[in-house]
Amino acid sequence: MHRLFKPSEPGMKMKRLLVAVLFSLCVWHPSPGRAAPDAPMDFVEGQIAAHEGQSGVYVLDTGMEALLARAWLADHARQTIEVQYFIWSTDNIGILASEALLRAADRGVQVRVIVDDLLIDAPDKPLLALAKHPNIEIRIYNPKHSVGTPAHKRVLNAATDFRGINQRMHDKTFIVDGKMAITGGRNMANEYFDYNHEYNFRDRDALLLGKVVKAMQASFERFWNSELCEAVESLYDGLGLMQKHVRVKNEDIERIYRELHEYANAPGNFAPEVHAAIDAAPTSFPRLAEEVVWGEATFISDIPGKNKNWISLGGGGLTTAALAQLVESARESIVIQTPYLVLSDDARDLFKKTVGRGVRVRINTNSLASTDNLQAFSGYRQQRNDLLKMGLEIYEYKPDPETQKQVTQRIAEKDGKPPVFALHAKTMVVDTRIVYIGTFNVDPRSENLNTEVGVIVPNEALARAVETSIEKDMLPGNSWNAAIDLPDQYVPFAKRLRVRFWQAMPIKPLL
Repeated sequence: MHRLFKPSEPGMKMKRLLVAVLFSLCVWHPSPGRAAPDAPMDFVEGQIAAHEGQSGVYVLDTGMEALLARAWLADHARQTIEVQYFIWSTDNIGILASEALLRAADRGVQVRVIVDDLLIDAPDKPLLALAKHPNIEIRIYNPKHSVGTPAHKRVLNAATDFRGINQRMHDKTFIVDGKMAITGGRNMANEYFDYNHEYNFRDRDALLLGKVVKAMQASFERFWNSELCEAVESLYDGLGLMQKHVRVKNEDIERIYRELHEYANAPGNFAPEVHAAIDAAPTSFPRLAEEVVWGEATFISDIPGKNKNWISLGGGGLTTAALAQLVESARESIVIQTPYLVLSDDARDLFKKTVGRGVRVRINTNSLASTDNLQAFSGYRQQRNDLLKMGLEIYEYKPDPETQKQVTQRIAEKDGKPPVFALHAKTMVVDTRIVYIGTFNVDPRSENLNTEVGVIVPNEALARAVETSIEKDMLPGNSWNAAIDLPDQYVPFAKRLRVRFWQAMPIKPLL
């Protein structure tokens, strides 16, 4: 069969397994005696109605939970799906997510998608074909790199609008029927759901219900109507040298849709563990619903463009201000989990004052051995000693932590070797009573350039549970103590040399 998308890694057996798991969960039909597929949705809507004016929150701490929640929501959407993502890959997660949205649109659900332009790698014709579905609309945020942009225009954009090409939409939201949603660190790619064979992320999302979802919808609408978001069709309509000219015929569209469905429904892709997942599916969501915490929740988000500064790389943002205020409110403790730790001058002053008034600040971040971003790590390495002297307690995540076996239900090995496991969760707990889960990294890029989102929940039980989870990730079996363990010693000299090169570069505002 003609390949609609090219997977980004080897190991097709496990890829097919993922396809089967996702598809089977999304098309599950109950066996005799079990409720119809809409019964769980009726139950959830009943819970929302019973907690009028409140917000429900459930933490998706594992890749499998996050995967099942998205699959279930996509298949049970009745009216609308609104999706916003920074990365949408053409691996199996990306393919299956696209196919799930297509099936939802086929049954009449209105689907709207916003994807940042920088790291979307979908082929032109399939992307345009999906956008031409009568129930699907796709817009690209700040299209200066990829969609509809030829190579020479990318060079011109870099030369004439340096801040513009570096201002990205880092938002990650998945909203169904204006009632249920997911936000957090995960993008649409294998490595965020434990299915990459070489590198996977320790990440965290929040499943949200009720009142807070309305604020998420309002943020989505701001981006949807922003001049920075352009419809896919318009990006391929150009006839000049500065825009790609792409067309798809009706027969091409039909073929692309058919191949997407065939890819997802290949009958040879089932295995015993797939059947086990199918059997567990009917009880999974009711269990999650019973554990949802109801109360207050505040969704924070930036305006399109982050701020009004179109020249320099600074400017801050609404999420920056909200999280700074949260830090300032701390009286006893702050626990942070962030993949990247690079403090701007303002952030350094903020944390110095916080520690100075007696607040204990503990931070879990990536080690050189686990990080996927040498440039960002170079910024951290440059200031690590100063941060430790300031009084911050820093724990660097190991590439093979003991917790990997606890938070991943499967480890996709390659050549008998488990993949590197790294942090990608963006979380903060203040005074063991308030928790933030979202997309904000502790670095200048999240502070000043990228739009970010997240949810702040003042709930002691939830905050304590998340804090406990992060504290486990800080234990000696999972992380090195940056103050005493000298974590860089466990990395080959060549990698340390590359980091030293980036340390010498004037790139801190871009990190």
